[in-house]
Amino acid sequence: MMNAISLKILDKFSRLFHLLGINYITMRQILAIKLTMDQRRVPTIFQDVKQKENSNAFLKSLLLYALYGLVLIPFLIMGDNYLFQMSIVFGMVMFILMTSMIADFSTVLLDVRDKAILNTKPVDQKTISAAKMIHVVIYMTQLTGAFILIPLAVSLFVKGITFSLLLLVEIIFVALFIIVLTALIYMLILRYFDGERLKDLINYVQIFLSVSIIVGYQFIAHSFQFVDYVVSFDWQWWHVLIPPIWFAAPFEWLLLGNQEWYIMLFTALAALIPIGSIFVYIKFIPSFERNLQKMMQTSGSTKIRKHRWEQTMAKLICRTNHEKTLFQFAYKMISQEREFKLKVYPSLGFSIIMPFILLFNVIQTDSNAPYAYLAIYFCNLMIPNVIHMLKFSSKYKGSWIYGVLPIANRKSIYRATLKAFIVKLYLPIILLICTIFLTIFSDISLLPDMIAIILVGIWYIVICYRLINNQHYPFSQPFSFAQNTNTAMMIVTMFVIGGFAFVHFLVSLTSFGVYFYIIVLFISNWISWKKVFS
Repeated sequence: MMNAISLKILDKFSRLFHLLGINYITMRQILAIKLTMDQRRVPTIFQDVKQKENSNAFLKSLLLYALYGLVLIPFLIMGDNYLFQMSIVFGMVMFILMTSMIADFSTVLLDVRDKAILNTKPVDQKTISAAKMIHVVIYMTQLTGAFILIPLAVSLFVKGITFSLLLLVEIIFVALFIIVLTALIYMLILRYFDGERLKDLINYVQIFLSVSIIVGYQFIAHSFQFVDYVVSFDWQWWHVLIPPIWFAAPFEWLLLGNQEWYIMLFTALAALIPIGSIFVYIKFIPSFERNLQKMMQTSGSTKIRKHRWEQTMAKLICRTNHEKTLFQFAYKMISQEREFKLKVYPSLGFSIIMPFILLFNVIQTDSNAPYAYLAIYFCNLMIPNVIHMLKFSSKYKGSWIYGVLPIANRKSIYRATLKAFIVKLYLPIILLICTIFLTIFSDISLLPDMIAIILVGIWYIVICYRLINNQHYPFSQPFSFAQNTNTAMMIVTMFVIGGFAFVHFLVSLTSFGVYFYIIVLFISNWISWKKVFS
């Protein structure tokens, strides 16, 4: 990788790095090694255990990003309401870049493995920090280029060179903004936390950033009003908090001549915030690198947790002592496995948010929608993903213990794990959502419907287990296999929950249909949990 194209381009700016006090030759050597090592890393978006050893997974993932970029084309050419169109475009771009930054490049920003080598060599900290940032910029440039290349070419032919150049400049600003924003968030966390608590908190921040993206889409959509197919924008103070609108405003100003004060404000934010954040990041790089040492620490004192809750639940819902022990083991794994939480918790966040987003959209269309509570069924869509992920662990090599356990019924291992999932994750989320919906509707008569939805979810867990995850012991596979999903079965499970929602709607049309539905679901749960794990 010593002669990589990105490094050859970087050579053209070697004098600039020298002026900034950076040892360019050393930085280039560090980058060459990092880029070589990255050839062995499989991007999250394109993990495949069947790849050939010499294949470049990142290059293949760029082709996938190029396909994703095709969804931008209709919004670029649909008309000349640039504030609306480009807000959607930049919302999609920021979604792709932010999720990729979280999934693949956070480990680069927070990498401390090279400190043991580089800190013992005559390499100054500024050069190491510059190599780390350029490393991220190189890959984000390739990713962004792949994503935007085809839409940019289409816009050149349809909208002209001025539009295309402005789009290119804005994309560069967006990419810089995403990189620096992520770094500044981690910098703030590193300032106040250390050890294991820091690692857990970073996980939760990554989850929060993932979930906040879908919320941001809703804010973008509700920033505009549609009347007789005409899009209008009604200024509100909270629009200042939505970055995609910032980056859309220059198109409205420079190409359409719209000089409303809020357009000028958004344009100023689009230019000043990314540039200002870069200077802030550069100023705090030394502090960031010092605090990064905390990633190598472990907490000085660990509290002995009392597991009374899971012990009580194990006694209530598990039949044998073996199953109680397996239940507590699975409960601890779900609670403490850091990488498992990073893979699963974003889908839990989506499952919490989506029912309320759908409820809000339905109420806007029809304030008297009597069946809006059926939006809770979207909460159950997180179940297939969690069931699939239950067989993965970073400590998978310890799964040999299953082979020596004195258990006659091996299926009880998964029965205990599924019960741990229900108690730890599913019931707290579904009960919270049902409680909020009951409060919103202020109608206690909906309680039987909520009970039916919960019973459907518990039965749906068994169905998903049978369809997608009954061939491996829990926590027995490495996370590198996690992308090998049976896509067809995952789609089937989504249609299954849609079918449950439709049946619920039909039985709700009769006076006592929901009560009969509850009885049927209760019997079905009892039979399925008994037969499937017999």
